[in-house]
Amino acid sequence: MQDIAEAAGVSPMTVSNCFRYPDRVRAKTREAVMKVAAELGYVPNMSAGLLAAGTSRVIGAVLPSIRNSSFYRYVAGLRQAATAEGHELITMIAETPEEEFSAVQTLLGLRVAGIALVAGPHAPELRQLLELSGTAVVESWGGDKAIGRGVSYDVGAASRALTRHLIAQGRRRIGFVQVSGGGGHRYTMRLPAFRQEMFAAGLSDSLVLTVRAADGFGSGAQILNEFLALEPKLDAILCPTDVVAAGAVFECQRRGLEVPGDIAVAGWGDYDIGRQLSPSLTTIAPFSDEIGQGAVSILLGDAPPSEGPLLTPYALEIRESA
Repeated sequence: MQDIAEAAGVSPMTVSNCFRYPDRVRAKTREAVMKVAAELGYVPNMSAGLLAAGTSRVIGAVLPSIRNSSFYRYVAGLRQAATAEGHELITMIAETPEEEFSAVQTLLGLRVAGIALVAGPHAPELRQLLELSGTAVVESWGGDKAIGRGVSYDVGAASRALTRHLIAQGRRRIGFVQVSGGGGHRYTMRLPAFRQEMFAAGLSDSLVLTVRAADGFGSGAQILNEFLALEPKLDAILCPTDVVAAGAVFECQRRGLEVPGDIAVAGWGDYDIGRQLSPSLTTIAPFSDEIGQGAVSILLGDAPPSEGPLLTPYALEIRESA
């Protein structure tokens, strides 16, 4: 660092700020320092910084998948908020509770400043491991029973809003897709809210199809076919993701069914395909980037204190499909 300072004609503190707090340094100075650092092959020693400061400036995040567009926006929010606070972000993919436990062990071994989990099934011993570690933890899309503190939007309210919209459009035979075995709070809060609204409207809530996983276009076609076998007069379907909803729209078109004329199709997640599809998808926009930003604020102690989860906004996006 001293070598870089001398070559760039700045102080060692300026060099340190370029790496730790880049927003505090003028762009021209920062570019000059980074150019010299690259020429000298300098990489900050994170371990040395941890020993000197006694705290880490790295946040770890464990994701159950990278197929979900919401996770892309979530990570973007994590990274933006971490960078603004002079922290780096490490992400790990773990598709099973066992893989997640191993990933958390790795992050704890790196002495990260905090760990962001995603709500879902966890290994039974994970909560105890994290409590004993003393590391700050947040569970994104987590509710009152989150590990650490939860940060999420009101999934139940979003489900009620979407169901009310379909009912207001005159839909009476509405199919609901329930995802089991994963996703935790992201999925489990939707069905009770759907049933509450259907009951309030005097409508049957029996058209519920439970699937293990639903994350591809093909699953949308399969789900629609199963619903039509159960109820040929189906007039709406509420899908767990926009990708599944898009698959259902494709199957409607293949069958010669008009959307929304014959069947209204609603998605969830506000993925890009939903905006580009014709007809464009009515959906719930969860603002996953704000969940990521909220997670970092909790980990770094900047969030307002509360015993419950930190709530972020959502929006009902009414488009052409429903």
